[in-house]
Amino acid sequence: MKTPDGIEEIISSRNSSPEEDFLGYSPNEMEYLLYDALGENSPVQFLDDIDDRTLNKMPLFRIVEAYIKIIQREKQIKLTPLGALPRKVITELYDLRFLLDDFIEIGLYKLWKEEDCISIRSARLTAELAGLVRKTNGKLSLTKVAIKLLETNNRQQLFQFFFKAFVNKFPWSYNDGYPEVPVGQFGWAFSVILLGKFGNEVQTGKFYADLYGKAFPNLYTFFQDDSSNEDRQFNRCYSIRTFNRFMLWFGFITMEKKEIISTCNEPIQSTYILSSVFKITS
Repeated sequence: MKTPDGIEEIISSRNSSPEEDFLGYSPNEMEYLLYDALGENSPVQFLDDIDDRTLNKMPLFRIVEAYIKIIQREKQIKLTPLGALPRKVITELYDLRFLLDDFIEIGLYKLWKEEDCISIRSARLTAELAGLVRKTNGKLSLTKVAIKLLETNNRQQLFQFFFKAFVNKFPWSYNDGYPEVPVGQFGWAFSVILLGKFGNEVQTGKFYADLYGKAFPNLYTFFQDDSSNEDRQFNRCYSIRTFNRFMLWFGFITMEKKEIISTCNEPIQSTYILSSVFKITS
């Protein structure tokens, strides 16, 4: 069927026009941001050079780097009968104190098994999704890719493999009790843009959740059946996933925790790590 005269031009113009809810980005730019977040046409891309000083300030990356070096040292690691890391490996990683668990630190429980520390568990599972570690017959070993990256000390590429798997493949909902929906993970690069724009000043998780929800209002529908306040649940889910267990883990923010359980009102501010990793175009 022939398209009426002028319709294609109208659609093209609309898709390339800036929209307020997207902070001035067009629908076309948002499509790249959502579905090819680090690609050559995306408003968010990796910088060409990410130096060691920056990588050293990323707690979750330091964990996975130490983890694959343990496998390199041991040649392989035998998992427990339940398919988890043995306690000695978990203890060795936690004792590096790259990321501390609040509940462990206050003595509410001890580090006995992998699921007691979600940052270690997340690093371990993401390493497999990134193609750095393989599991065969209940044993973990390094892939050829990981071995080559370690031998050449290519930390930047190791980070990029890991980071892409964390944002694209590892399910963030695995780390909390909220619905298994993509809140926070969907459009994660838009949150990077928000932090780049507003992060120099102290803000709260709610401030960013409101802007994120304005851009993606359909995500609120996942919380309509919740007996408590819809907005409050959405804000907490977004804040925990985006700030507590993503941006804080990669060193992109500092967060003043007032309580162990997040309220999404904690003061948040960006760090130099964000601008040392990403190039953001407006």
